[in-house]
Amino acid sequence: MGFMHSMTCETEGIACTAPVAWRALDGVCSIFWSAQASKGATGFYTSPDPRIMLFFNDVSSHIQITNRSKTFETNARPMLRAIYVPAGMPMWTRFSSEHQFSHLDLHLHRDWLLRRLAPILGRSMAQTTIRTYVELQDVQSLEAIAQTLVGEISNPARHTLFAESLATTLAVGLLDLPPETQEPVSGGLTPAQMNHLQTLVAASNRNKISIATLSSEIGLSESWFCHAFKKTNGVTPLQWVQEQRLDQVKELLDTSTITIAGAAAAVGFSDQAHLTRVFRQFEGTTPAVWRRANRQK
Repeated sequence: MGFMHSMTCETEGIACTAPVAWRALDGVCSIFWSAQASKGATGFYTSPDPRIMLFFNDVSSHIQITNRSKTFETNARPMLRAIYVPAGMPMWTRFSSEHQFSHLDLHLHRDWLLRRLAPILGRSMAQTTIRTYVELQDVQSLEAIAQTLVGEISNPARHTLFAESLATTLAVGLLDLPPETQEPVSGGLTPAQMNHLQTLVAASNRNKISIATLSSEIGLSESWFCHAFKKTNGVTPLQWVQEQRLDQVKELLDTSTITIAGAAAAVGFSDQAHLTRVFRQFEGTTPAVWRRANRQK
């Protein structure tokens, strides 16, 4: 079963000009729209999942967009050809003139995207990347890939893996990825050091990890390590470890039939109540509610 997205969408003055084509893939729901909007048409969109929009014609002189509020007079900017919208970010649009357009939407499962980026970037940098809004006007290198994916949405001709790889390529091509030769933030940790810490946490299973253990692994004093770590990641080492544990819990809940108590024990929480308390603190909901919502997608 493919990924089914969840989205709030409110439009006025926008109508489809052809049947919507869509295809649910592993971790991606791909949708192709053709539509027409009248002058003054508006839209409001928000989703708990990251998403990509790529237009097949230039809309910058027809559509205004804002992510702050619907006060277009002070916050609006032209809509560019392609945008990446992080999970939870709202978007308001308004048409300044009548316009016909078509676009490809990719709704991405956050953990699916994270699993593809983390082995290359390290989990910390991957998390930062998927939280970063991106917009791009020059889509020449991406448009042919998008057109090919539209063909696989409308009339699938190859294995599902082909469509999934096209969607992955589009995401990687649009995301604000760090250069491969990236230098660490001044006074911070290097990508190699963060990758090493990520591997350590993933392999620790139920064992508690102290700041002393983390700092000794990369040869720094505890005080300097804490300073460098927060400068790199914006959170304390122990907050980061909790985030890694929660990512492991979410993967277990999403991909297996393990009980919540079992997931808590497998990852190192003292009991289900401890996991639920931390899960609510970081995710704003309980593990049970999160699991039901993701199983319904």
